[in-house]
Amino acid sequence: MIIALLTYAIVASFTPGPNNIIAMTQARHQGFAKTLPFVGGVAAGCLLIMFLSSYFNLVLQQYIPRIRPVLNVLGCVYLIYLAFKIMRSASAHQKDNRTNPYSFLFGFTLQFMNPKVILYGLTAISVFVLPLAQSHAHMIVFSVLLTVVGISANMTWALCGVIFQSALVRYERPFNMAMGILLIYSAISMLK
Repeated sequence: MIIALLTYAIVASFTPGPNNIIAMTQARHQGFAKTLPFVGGVAAGCLLIMFLSSYFNLVLQQYIPRIRPVLNVLGCVYLIYLAFKIMRSASAHQKDNRTNPYSFLFGFTLQFMNPKVILYGLTAISVFVLPLAQSHAHMIVFSVLLTVVGISANMTWALCGVIFQSALVRYERPFNMAMGILLIYSAISMLK
């Protein structure tokens, strides 16, 4: 079960989503260090969602079929907004590098509007964790483990933004368009 949980967590975390795309774009524009507050906010929000998923999974599972369509629509609209924001973003050379629009608070808040993270937590906990154990210690350990995997993915995407910065700057417009299209695809796939 642990290998299946880790496989699910890695695949779900490393696929393109708002956290990863924003981290990569932000690191490309502002550098890795200025992306860390956003990643920290993502980590804090993700950890809180994992804890909530752990402790309220059985109760929430009854309501997921009813609230999922609402979460999906809200998430879809928000992802499309982010996609257009990325696609229309100005060149890194035109921006004031002293500002960081993607703060800790933005990263934290984004998690509660990101159905991918919410469903990641609910699915991982209900399918892989609850059949193994239900003690407080296990819930905390698995919540931290799921968050660490998710943040590892987020940091990897941010590092890719820095490492491939010269290529990304050279092909900035097509890159922003591709990332925006991936976000729109993610948004539309949530409505299926």
